[in-house]
Amino acid sequence: MTEDSGYGQFCPVAKAAEILATRWTPLILRELISGSSRFNDIHRGVPLMPRALLSKRLKELQAAGIVEHVSAEESKSASYQLTQAGEDLRPIIVSMGIWGQRWVESALEGPDWDAGVLMWDMRRRIDTSCLEKPRTVLQFEYQDAPAEMRRWWLLIEDGAIDLCQSDPGFEVDLYVLTTVPVMSQVWIGKTSLGRAMANDEIVLHGDADLRRNFSRLLQLSVIVEAASQPPRMQAT
Repeated sequence: MTEDSGYGQFCPVAKAAEILATRWTPLILRELISGSSRFNDIHRGVPLMPRALLSKRLKELQAAGIVEHVSAEESKSASYQLTQAGEDLRPIIVSMGIWGQRWVESALEGPDWDAGVLMWDMRRRIDTSCLEKPRTVLQFEYQDAPAEMRRWWLLIEDGAIDLCQSDPGFEVDLYVLTTVPVMSQVWIGKTSLGRAMANDEIVLHGDADLRRNFSRLLQLSVIVEAASQPPRMQAT
C-alpha cells in the first residue's frame, strides 16, 4: 500500500476501503466467492481486466490476509483461496449485489451485456441432480450477439460442467434461443423465466424433460437467491 493510496484516517471504514474499494477488487472477490480459484478462471469472470493488474490485485489481497495462494506443489494446480478474513466478506459482496439489483439499472441497449460473462456465471449454477443421462449438452444461441459470441455449449458429463465456445461434437439435448439482455435480466432476477418464455423471448427446443425442468436445471444467480430470502431477525 503506497502513501498515495491511503486515506490517512484510522477509521475502520477508511482502512477497509483502502483494500476493498480499488478498481476491480470487488469483482475479483465475487469470482472467488462464487467458486473460481485458478488464475485463468478468475480472469474469465473479469475478461476486460488486464492480466497484469489481476495479478497485482491478487498479490495485494494476499498481503492484506484476504486471499492465500496455494502452490502447485501443495495441490494439483496453483490456486487462490479465501482466508477466514476473505470468507467474512461474503455477505458484504452479496449485499452489494442485492443493492445493485434493487437500485441500479443497466441500459437495455448499453454495452454492459456480455454473453461470455453471462455464460461463465451461469455454468456455475446448473443443478445436475435433475439430469438422468451421464452426458447432457445444452446449446445457447444469442441472436443479438456478434457472430463469434453467438453460440455457446454447456457440456455436462458425470456431474462436471464445461463451457465451450465451439461445438463439442456431441448431440445437443436442448437448444436455448434468446438474446443476451433477456437472459441476463432473468439471471439477475429483473424478470422471471416464466414470463420470458411465455413472451417467446426465451425459446426452448429439444428434450421434453429438459424443457419442462429448465427452471430447475438453471438456477438463478446467488444474488437473486440471497435477495429472495427473508431478512434475519436481529436479537434484542
